[in-house]
Amino acid sequence: MAKAFQKIYTQITAITKATCSLKAEGVGNDELAMVNGKLAQVVKILGDEITLQVFQGTEGIPTNAEVVFLGKAPSLKVSDQLAGRFFNAYGDPIDGGPAIEGKEVEIGGPSVNPVRRKQPSELIATGIAGIDLNNTLVSGQKIPFFADPDQPYNQVMANVALRAEADKIILGGMGLTNDDYLYFKNVFSNAGVLDHIVSFVNTTENPPVERLLIPDMALTAAEYFAVEKHEKVLVLLTDMTLYADALAIVSNRMDQIPSKDSMPGSLYSDLAKIYEKAVQFPEEIGGGSITIIAVTTLSGGDITHAIPDNTGYITEGQLYLRRDSEIGKVIVDPFRSLSRLKQLVAGKKTREDHPQVMNAAVRLYADAANAKTKKENGFDLTDYDLRCLDFARDYSQEILAIDVNINTVQMLDIAWALFGKYFKPEEVNIKAALVEKYWPKN
Repeated sequence: MAKAFQKIYTQITAITKATCSLKAEGVGNDELAMVNGKLAQVVKILGDEITLQVFQGTEGIPTNAEVVFLGKAPSLKVSDQLAGRFFNAYGDPIDGGPAIEGKEVEIGGPSVNPVRRKQPSELIATGIAGIDLNNTLVSGQKIPFFADPDQPYNQVMANVALRAEADKIILGGMGLTNDDYLYFKNVFSNAGVLDHIVSFVNTTENPPVERLLIPDMALTAAEYFAVEKHEKVLVLLTDMTLYADALAIVSNRMDQIPSKDSMPGSLYSDLAKIYEKAVQFPEEIGGGSITIIAVTTLSGGDITHAIPDNTGYITEGQLYLRRDSEIGKVIVDPFRSLSRLKQLVAGKKTREDHPQVMNAAVRLYADAANAKTKKENGFDLTDYDLRCLDFARDYSQEILAIDVNINTVQMLDIAWALFGKYFKPEEVNIKAALVEKYWPKN
Protein backbone atom coordinates (compact mmCIF):
# COMPACT_ATOMS: atom_id res chain seq x y z
CA MET A 1 0.00 0.00 0.00
CA ALA A 2 1.32 3.46 -0.90
CA LYS A 3 2.54 5.65 1.93
CA ALA A 4 1.78 9.36 2.28
CA PHE A 5 3.70 11.45 -0.24
CA GLN A 6 4.91 8.30 -2.03
CA LYS A 7 5.07 8.93 -5.77
CA ILE A 8 2.59 7.04 -7.92
CA TYR A 9 3.41 6.49 -11.60
CA THR A 10 0.57 5.92 -14.05
CA GLN A 11 2.21 5.77 -17.47
CA ILE A 12 3.55 2.35 -18.53
CA THR A 13 5.45 2.56 -21.83
CA ALA A 14 5.73 -1.16 -22.69
CA ILE A 15 4.20 -4.44 -21.52
CA THR A 16 5.27 -8.05 -22.21
CA LYS A 17 3.85 -11.25 -20.69
CA ALA A 18 6.19 -11.00 -17.69
CA THR A 19 7.49 -7.42 -17.60
CA CYS A 20 6.45 -3.82 -17.95
CA SER A 21 8.51 -0.67 -18.48
CA LEU A 22 8.08 2.94 -17.43
CA LYS A 23 10.08 6.10 -16.80
CA ALA A 24 10.95 6.72 -13.14
CA GLU A 25 13.70 8.30 -11.04
CA GLY A 26 15.46 7.36 -7.80
CA VAL A 27 14.82 3.64 -8.23
CA GLY A 28 17.33 0.96 -7.15
CA ASN A 29 18.16 -2.35 -8.82
CA ASP A 30 16.15 -5.31 -7.42
CA GLU A 31 13.75 -2.85 -5.74
CA LEU A 32 10.19 -4.09 -5.22
CA ALA A 33 7.13 -2.33 -6.62
CA MET A 34 3.38 -2.80 -6.80
CA VAL A 35 1.92 -2.70 -10.31
CA ASN A 36 -1.88 -2.61 -10.35
CA GLY A 37 -1.84 -4.50 -7.03
CA LYS A 38 0.67 -7.12 -8.24
CA LEU A 39 4.14 -7.47 -6.74
CA ALA A 40 7.01 -6.73 -9.14
CA GLN A 41 10.78 -6.28 -9.02
CA VAL A 42 13.19 -4.03 -10.90
CA VAL A 43 15.29 -6.15 -13.28
CA LYS A 44 16.72 -3.50 -15.60
CA ILE A 45 17.61 0.20 -15.33
CA LEU A 46 18.62 2.14 -18.44
CA GLY A 47 18.80 5.84 -17.61
CA ASP A 48 15.30 6.69 -16.40
CA GLU A 49 13.76 3.70 -18.23
CA ILE A 50 12.85 1.05 -15.63
CA THR A 51 11.87 -2.54 -16.44
CA LEU A 52 9.84 -4.44 -13.83
CA GLN A 53 9.39 -8.19 -13.63
CA VAL A 54 5.79 -8.86 -12.52
CA PHE A 55 5.75 -12.10 -10.55
CA GLN A 56 2.13 -13.02 -11.29
CA GLY A 57 2.32 -12.00 -14.94
CA THR A 58 1.07 -8.83 -16.60
CA GLU A 59 -2.37 -10.09 -17.66
CA GLY A 60 -4.98 -7.46 -16.91
CA ILE A 61 -2.50 -4.62 -16.34
CA PRO A 62 -3.43 -1.50 -18.41
CA THR A 63 -0.94 1.10 -19.60
CA ASN A 64 -2.34 3.59 -17.07
CA ALA A 65 -2.00 1.20 -14.11
CA GLU A 66 -0.72 2.60 -10.81
CA VAL A 67 2.94 1.76 -10.11
CA VAL A 68 4.35 2.35 -6.64
CA PHE A 69 7.99 1.62 -5.76
CA LEU A 70 8.45 0.22 -2.25
CA GLY A 71 11.99 1.47 -1.66
CA LYS A 72 13.47 -1.92 -0.73
CA ALA A 73 14.61 -5.20 -2.26
CA PRO A 74 12.98 -8.55 -1.34
CA SER A 75 13.76 -9.39 2.27
CA LEU A 76 13.29 -12.07 4.93
CA LYS A 77 12.78 -11.70 8.66
CA VAL A 78 15.34 -13.96 10.33
CA SER A 79 15.23 -15.38 13.84
CA ASP A 80 15.12 -18.74 15.60
CA GLN A 81 11.37 -18.71 14.86
CA LEU A 82 12.16 -19.83 11.28
CA ALA A 83 12.85 -23.39 12.46
CA GLY A 84 10.05 -25.85 11.82
CA ARG A 85 8.13 -23.55 9.45
CA PHE A 86 7.07 -23.56 5.78
CA PHE A 87 7.19 -20.33 3.74
CA ASN A 88 6.39 -19.20 0.21
CA ALA A 89 8.76 -17.42 -2.18
CA TYR A 90 8.16 -14.09 -0.42
CA GLY A 91 9.01 -15.46 3.04
CA ASP A 92 5.38 -15.48 4.18
CA PRO A 93 4.21 -18.49 6.26
CA ILE A 94 2.08 -21.05 4.39
CA ASP A 95 1.67 -23.51 7.25
CA GLY A 96 -1.05 -21.64 9.11
CA GLY A 97 1.34 -20.45 11.81
CA PRO A 98 2.00 -16.89 12.98
CA ALA A 99 4.18 -14.37 11.14
CA ILE A 100 7.88 -14.41 11.99
CA GLU A 101 9.31 -11.74 14.25
CA GLY A 102 12.96 -10.89 13.74
CA LYS A 103 15.54 -8.80 11.94
CA GLU A 104 14.64 -7.95 8.34
CA VAL A 105 17.48 -8.85 5.96
CA GLU A 106 17.64 -8.24 2.21
CA ILE A 107 18.00 -11.47 0.27
CA GLY A 108 20.54 -12.10 -2.48
CA GLY A 109 23.53 -10.49 -0.79
CA PRO A 110 27.15 -11.14 -1.85
CA SER A 111 28.99 -14.39 -1.17
CA VAL A 112 31.73 -14.57 1.46
CA ASN A 113 35.13 -13.09 0.56
CA PRO A 114 37.51 -16.01 -0.17
CA VAL A 115 40.06 -14.70 2.36
CA ARG A 116 37.44 -15.08 5.10
CA ARG A 117 36.85 -18.73 4.28
CA LYS A 118 38.43 -21.85 5.69
CA GLN A 119 39.27 -24.86 3.54
CA PRO A 120 36.39 -27.33 4.01
CA SER A 121 37.49 -30.10 6.34
CA GLU A 122 34.45 -31.29 8.32
CA LEU A 123 32.52 -34.42 7.38
CA ILE A 124 28.87 -34.08 6.36
CA ALA A 125 27.44 -37.58 6.77
CA THR A 126 24.17 -38.01 4.85
CA GLY A 127 23.29 -41.48 6.13
CA ILE A 128 23.06 -42.63 2.49
CA ALA A 129 25.90 -45.14 2.14
CA GLY A 130 26.26 -44.68 -1.63
CA ILE A 131 27.25 -41.08 -0.91
CA ASP A 132 29.15 -41.46 2.34
CA LEU A 133 31.36 -44.35 1.17
CA ASN A 134 32.32 -43.36 -2.38
CA ASN A 135 31.52 -39.64 -2.56
CA THR A 136 31.92 -38.31 0.96
CA LEU A 137 30.67 -34.75 1.38
CA VAL A 138 32.47 -31.97 3.21
CA SER A 139 30.98 -29.01 5.05
CA GLY A 140 31.10 -25.92 2.86
CA GLN A 141 30.87 -28.00 -0.32
CA LYS A 142 28.47 -27.41 -3.23
CA ILE A 143 27.34 -30.46 -5.19
CA PRO A 144 24.37 -31.35 -7.41
CA PHE A 145 22.34 -34.52 -7.92
CA PHE A 146 22.00 -35.18 -11.64
CA ALA A 147 18.84 -37.22 -12.15
CA ASP A 148 16.26 -38.06 -14.81
CA PRO A 149 12.85 -36.47 -14.14
CA ASP A 150 11.26 -39.86 -13.38
CA GLN A 151 13.73 -40.74 -10.63
CA PRO A 152 12.80 -40.29 -6.94
CA TYR A 153 15.15 -37.39 -6.30
CA ASN A 154 12.77 -35.61 -3.92
CA GLN A 155 12.57 -38.76 -1.79
CA VAL A 156 16.37 -38.81 -1.72
CA MET A 157 16.44 -35.16 -0.64
CA ALA A 158 13.90 -35.88 2.10
CA ASN A 159 16.04 -38.81 3.29
CA VAL A 160 19.12 -36.58 3.37
CA ALA A 161 17.15 -34.02 5.42
CA LEU A 162 16.18 -36.73 7.92
CA ARG A 163 19.59 -38.39 8.22
CA ALA A 164 22.24 -35.71 7.64
CA GLU A 165 24.39 -34.73 10.59
CA ALA A 166 23.67 -30.99 10.47
CA ASP A 167 22.33 -28.44 12.95
CA LYS A 168 19.84 -26.96 10.47
CA ILE A 169 18.40 -28.15 7.16
CA ILE A 170 17.06 -25.50 4.75
CA LEU A 171 14.82 -26.82 1.97
CA GLY A 172 14.25 -24.71 -1.15
CA GLY A 173 11.56 -26.31 -3.31
CA MET A 174 11.00 -24.87 -6.80
CA GLY A 175 8.12 -26.02 -8.97
CA LEU A 176 7.09 -28.77 -6.56
CA THR A 177 3.86 -30.58 -7.28
CA ASN A 178 1.36 -30.44 -4.43
CA ASP A 179 2.06 -34.15 -3.87
CA ASP A 180 5.78 -33.43 -3.43
CA TYR A 181 5.06 -30.51 -1.11
CA LEU A 182 2.76 -32.62 1.06
CA TYR A 183 5.29 -35.47 0.93
CA PHE A 184 8.03 -33.26 2.38
CA LYS A 185 5.66 -31.83 4.97
CA ASN A 186 4.37 -35.24 6.09
CA VAL A 187 7.80 -36.88 6.17
CA PHE A 188 9.28 -34.09 8.29
CA SER A 189 6.28 -34.00 10.64
CA ASN A 190 6.04 -37.77 11.09
CA ALA A 191 9.77 -38.10 11.73
CA GLY A 192 9.63 -35.43 14.44
CA VAL A 193 12.48 -33.41 12.91
CA LEU A 194 10.63 -30.20 12.01
CA ASP A 195 12.39 -28.31 14.80
CA HIS A 196 15.61 -28.09 12.77
CA ILE A 197 14.20 -27.79 9.23
CA VAL A 198 13.19 -24.55 7.46
CA SER A 199 11.29 -24.88 4.14
CA PHE A 200 10.69 -22.38 1.34
CA VAL A 201 8.29 -23.74 -1.26
CA ASN A 202 7.08 -22.71 -4.72
CA THR A 203 4.55 -25.17 -6.17
CA THR A 204 3.34 -25.67 -9.72
CA GLU A 205 0.25 -23.64 -8.79
CA ASN A 206 2.38 -20.57 -8.09
CA PRO A 207 3.76 -18.32 -10.86
CA PRO A 208 7.01 -19.84 -12.26
CA VAL A 209 8.83 -16.50 -11.93
CA GLU A 210 8.46 -16.71 -8.13
CA ARG A 211 10.93 -19.62 -8.21
CA LEU A 212 13.71 -17.08 -8.73
CA LEU A 213 13.30 -15.92 -5.12
CA ILE A 214 13.44 -19.37 -3.49
CA PRO A 215 17.25 -19.98 -3.50
CA ASP A 216 17.96 -16.49 -2.15
CA MET A 217 15.34 -16.91 0.59
CA ALA A 218 16.80 -20.30 1.57
CA LEU A 219 20.38 -19.02 1.58
CA THR A 220 19.49 -15.90 3.57
CA ALA A 221 18.04 -18.16 6.27
CA ALA A 222 21.13 -20.39 6.04
CA GLU A 223 23.45 -17.40 6.48
CA TYR A 224 21.59 -16.38 9.62
CA PHE A 225 22.05 -19.76 11.28
CA ALA A 226 25.65 -20.20 10.04
CA VAL A 227 26.91 -16.69 10.81
CA GLU A 228 24.79 -15.59 13.79
CA LYS A 229 24.30 -18.99 15.44
CA HIS A 230 27.57 -20.64 14.27
CA GLU A 231 25.71 -23.74 13.13
CA LYS A 232 26.43 -26.39 10.50
CA VAL A 233 23.73 -25.74 7.87
CA LEU A 234 22.77 -27.97 4.94
CA VAL A 235 20.80 -26.34 2.10
CA LEU A 236 18.77 -28.62 -0.19
CA LEU A 237 17.60 -27.05 -3.48
CA THR A 238 15.21 -28.88 -5.83
CA ASP A 239 14.89 -28.51 -8.79
CA MET A 240 17.51 -26.13 -10.25
CA THR A 241 16.40 -26.99 -13.80
CA LEU A 242 13.01 -25.45 -13.04
CA TYR A 243 14.82 -22.43 -11.57
CA ALA A 244 16.78 -22.03 -14.80
CA ASP A 245 13.59 -22.44 -16.84
CA ALA A 246 12.11 -19.51 -14.90
CA LEU A 247 15.21 -17.47 -15.75
CA ALA A 248 14.66 -18.31 -19.42
CA ILE A 249 11.01 -17.25 -19.23
CA VAL A 250 11.94 -13.80 -17.93
CA SER A 251 14.88 -13.45 -20.33
CA ASN A 252 12.84 -14.40 -23.39
CA ARG A 253 9.98 -12.09 -22.46
CA MET A 254 12.44 -9.23 -22.12
CA ASP A 255 13.51 -9.93 -25.71
CA GLN A 256 17.05 -10.87 -24.68
CA ILE A 257 18.94 -12.99 -27.20
CA PRO A 258 19.03 -16.56 -25.84
CA SER A 259 22.23 -18.54 -25.51
CA LYS A 260 22.71 -22.33 -25.69
CA ASP A 261 19.52 -24.40 -25.27
CA SER A 262 17.35 -21.25 -25.07
CA MET A 263 18.94 -20.32 -21.74
CA PRO A 264 19.90 -16.70 -20.94
CA GLY A 265 23.51 -15.68 -21.50
CA SER A 266 23.77 -14.91 -17.78
CA LEU A 267 23.01 -18.53 -16.76
CA TYR A 268 26.53 -19.24 -15.44
CA SER A 269 26.54 -16.10 -13.28
CA ASP A 270 22.98 -16.73 -12.07
CA LEU A 271 23.88 -20.26 -10.94
CA ALA A 272 27.26 -19.26 -9.49
CA LYS A 273 25.62 -16.54 -7.39
CA ILE A 274 23.70 -19.32 -5.63
CA TYR A 275 26.32 -22.07 -5.38
CA GLU A 276 29.12 -19.77 -4.22
CA LYS A 277 27.18 -19.14 -1.00
CA ALA A 278 28.56 -22.50 0.19
CA VAL A 279 31.24 -21.75 2.79
CA GLN A 280 33.14 -23.05 5.81
CA PHE A 281 33.85 -20.26 8.28
CA PRO A 282 37.06 -20.26 10.37
CA GLU A 283 36.84 -21.19 14.04
CA GLU A 284 37.74 -17.66 15.15
CA ILE A 285 34.48 -16.33 13.72
CA GLY A 286 32.30 -19.15 14.93
CA GLY A 287 33.07 -22.06 12.64
CA GLY A 288 29.62 -22.27 11.06
CA SER A 289 29.17 -23.63 7.55
CA ILE A 290 26.76 -23.73 4.60
CA THR A 291 26.75 -26.86 2.45
CA ILE A 292 24.60 -26.97 -0.69
CA ILE A 293 23.12 -30.09 -2.30
CA ALA A 294 20.95 -29.31 -5.32
CA VAL A 295 18.93 -31.39 -7.75
CA THR A 296 19.42 -30.77 -11.47
CA THR A 297 17.05 -32.87 -13.56
CA LEU A 298 18.34 -33.94 -16.98
CA SER A 299 16.21 -33.66 -20.10
CA GLY A 300 16.43 -37.06 -21.77
CA GLY A 301 19.60 -37.77 -19.81
CA ASP A 302 21.43 -35.01 -21.69
CA ILE A 303 24.45 -34.05 -19.58
CA THR A 304 25.59 -31.57 -22.26
CA HIS A 305 22.52 -29.33 -21.80
CA ALA A 306 23.43 -25.79 -20.72
CA ILE A 307 22.05 -26.23 -17.18
CA PRO A 308 24.07 -29.32 -16.06
CA ASP A 309 27.00 -28.17 -18.21
CA ASN A 310 27.29 -24.81 -16.43
CA THR A 311 26.54 -26.44 -13.07
CA GLY A 312 29.46 -28.84 -13.49
CA TYR A 313 31.90 -25.94 -13.89
CA ILE A 314 30.72 -24.28 -10.68
CA THR A 315 30.23 -27.19 -8.28
CA GLU A 316 32.70 -29.55 -6.66
CA GLY A 317 31.59 -32.81 -8.22
CA GLN A 318 28.21 -34.38 -8.89
CA LEU A 319 26.03 -37.26 -7.68
CA TYR A 320 24.25 -39.42 -10.25
CA LEU A 321 21.13 -41.43 -9.60
CA ARG A 322 20.63 -44.55 -11.75
CA ARG A 323 18.14 -47.41 -11.66
CA ASP A 324 20.01 -50.70 -11.25
CA SER A 325 18.18 -53.37 -13.25
CA GLU A 326 19.88 -56.16 -11.30
CA ILE A 327 18.28 -55.23 -7.96
CA GLY A 328 15.37 -53.08 -9.22
CA LYS A 329 16.36 -50.10 -7.07
CA VAL A 330 17.76 -46.61 -7.65
CA ILE A 331 21.42 -46.38 -6.68
CA VAL A 332 24.08 -43.67 -6.43
CA ASP A 333 26.15 -44.52 -9.51
CA PRO A 334 29.79 -44.99 -8.38
CA PHE A 335 31.17 -44.48 -11.90
CA ARG A 336 29.56 -41.15 -12.81
CA SER A 337 29.46 -39.65 -9.31
CA LEU A 338 32.36 -37.66 -7.89
CA SER A 339 33.00 -35.58 -4.81
CA ARG A 340 36.13 -33.56 -5.49
CA LEU A 341 36.68 -32.81 -1.80
CA LYS A 342 36.24 -36.31 -0.36
CA GLN A 343 39.98 -36.77 0.16
CA LEU A 344 39.86 -33.97 2.77
CA VAL A 345 37.82 -36.16 5.15
CA ALA A 346 38.03 -39.79 3.96
CA GLY A 347 40.40 -41.58 6.33
CA LYS A 348 40.90 -38.37 8.32
CA LYS A 349 37.43 -37.76 9.79
CA THR A 350 36.35 -41.33 9.04
CA ARG A 351 38.00 -44.68 9.82
CA GLU A 352 41.53 -45.21 8.55
CA ASP A 353 40.53 -47.93 6.06
CA HIS A 354 37.95 -45.75 4.27
CA PRO A 355 40.03 -44.66 1.21
CA GLN A 356 41.36 -48.18 0.60
CA VAL A 357 37.94 -49.81 0.96
CA MET A 358 36.33 -47.22 -1.29
CA ASN A 359 38.90 -47.74 -4.07
CA ALA A 360 38.82 -51.54 -3.82
CA ALA A 361 35.03 -51.70 -3.93
CA VAL A 362 34.75 -49.46 -7.00
CA ARG A 363 37.51 -51.40 -8.79
CA LEU A 364 35.72 -54.70 -8.15
CA TYR A 365 32.44 -53.13 -9.25
CA ALA A 366 34.19 -52.06 -12.49
CA ASP A 367 35.44 -55.64 -12.97
CA ALA A 368 31.83 -56.78 -12.60
CA ALA A 369 30.76 -54.31 -15.31
CA ASN A 370 33.43 -55.78 -17.63
CA ALA A 371 32.21 -59.30 -16.80
CA LYS A 372 28.65 -58.27 -17.63
CA THR A 373 29.79 -56.95 -21.01
CA LYS A 374 31.59 -60.25 -21.71
CA LYS A 375 28.44 -62.18 -20.79
CA GLU A 376 26.23 -60.02 -23.04
CA ASN A 377 28.62 -60.62 -25.96
CA GLY A 378 28.64 -64.38 -25.52
CA PHE A 379 32.12 -64.84 -24.04
CA ASP A 380 32.88 -67.41 -21.37
CA LEU A 381 33.16 -66.07 -17.82
CA THR A 382 35.92 -67.01 -15.41
CA ASP A 383 35.36 -67.92 -11.78
CA TYR A 384 36.61 -64.44 -10.85
CA ASP A 385 34.08 -62.86 -13.26
CA LEU A 386 31.22 -64.75 -11.65
CA ARG A 387 32.33 -63.75 -8.17
CA CYS A 388 32.57 -60.10 -9.25
CA LEU A 389 29.01 -60.22 -10.58
CA ASP A 390 27.74 -61.65 -7.28
CA PHE A 391 29.71 -59.03 -5.36
CA ALA A 392 28.31 -56.20 -7.51
CA ARG A 393 24.74 -57.34 -6.89
CA ASP A 394 25.22 -57.44 -3.11
CA TYR A 395 27.25 -54.21 -3.14
CA SER A 396 24.40 -52.41 -4.95
CA GLN A 397 21.79 -53.93 -2.63
CA GLU A 398 23.56 -53.33 0.67
CA ILE A 399 25.49 -50.09 0.04
CA LEU A 400 24.68 -48.21 -3.18
CA ALA A 401 20.87 -48.32 -3.00
CA ILE A 402 19.40 -45.00 -1.86
CA ASP A 403 17.25 -46.67 0.81
CA VAL A 404 20.31 -47.95 2.72
CA ASN A 405 20.59 -45.96 5.96
CA ILE A 406 23.79 -46.82 7.83
CA ASN A 407 26.66 -44.88 9.37
CA THR A 408 30.22 -44.71 8.06
CA VAL A 409 31.49 -47.49 10.35
CA GLN A 410 28.69 -49.87 9.36
CA MET A 411 29.21 -49.29 5.63
CA LEU A 412 32.92 -50.09 5.93
CA ASP A 413 32.18 -53.26 7.92
CA ILE A 414 29.64 -54.37 5.28
CA ALA A 415 32.18 -53.76 2.50
CA TRP A 416 34.77 -55.87 4.35
CA ALA A 417 32.18 -58.62 4.84
CA LEU A 418 31.47 -58.64 1.08
CA PHE A 419 35.20 -58.76 0.32
CA GLY A 420 35.57 -61.78 2.61
CA LYS A 421 32.51 -63.47 1.11
CA TYR A 422 33.63 -63.36 -2.53
CA PHE A 423 37.37 -62.77 -2.68
CA LYS A 424 40.76 -63.70 -1.31
CA PRO A 425 42.74 -60.95 0.48
CA GLU A 426 45.26 -60.70 -2.37
CA GLU A 427 42.44 -60.03 -4.89
CA VAL A 428 41.22 -56.83 -3.27
CA ASN A 429 44.57 -54.97 -3.36
CA ILE A 430 44.32 -53.39 0.08
CA LYS A 431 47.33 -52.74 2.32
CA ALA A 432 48.33 -55.80 4.30
CA ALA A 433 48.12 -53.98 7.64
CA LEU A 434 44.49 -53.05 7.00
CA VAL A 435 43.65 -56.56 5.77
CA GLU A 436 45.17 -58.00 8.93
CA LYS A 437 43.11 -55.62 11.07
CA TYR A 438 39.73 -55.64 9.31
CA TRP A 439 39.44 -58.78 7.17
CA PRO A 440 36.54 -60.96 8.42
CA LYS A 441 37.95 -63.61 10.75
CA ASN A 442 35.33 -66.23 9.95
